[in-house]
Amino acid sequence: MQSNSMPDTAEHAADATRILLVEDEFLIRMLVADHLRASGFAVVEAFNGDEAIAILKSGARFDLVFTDVRMPGSTDGLALLGFIRAAHPDLPVLMTSGHLEPHLAYAGGAVRFLPKPCDLDIVVDELRAALGPAT
Repeated sequence: MQSNSMPDTAEHAADATRILLVEDEFLIRMLVADHLRASGFAVVEAFNGDEAIAILKSGARFDLVFTDVRMPGSTDGLALLGFIRAAHPDLPVLMTSGHLEPHLAYAGGAVRFLPKPCDLDIVVDELRAALGPAT
């Protein structure tokens, strides 16, 4: 069985847009990841902000991070956003939450914010908008 955080063979395509998906709720993460893959994105999954930081520190390249805000561990979504702004200032971050006011995400440097629950097709549209016209 393959780890959720490791890309599969289909995701090694050089031209695939790579998304780091950070979501602690397994079923939500699975549904979003499956929908993003079906929409043509390469997706690497992380359970929480701590795992996401470890993946980013590994040198893996991503085109965008899509993260929840409230997660277990020592790094929530806002702290992850702070790490990304410091270590990868040009990496777009799209945040989602059912508990956070959008202005807090934008103040931290998020390029887009989606309130939960959100339609999966809207997630894809927002990811493409955050990535720009090339996607």
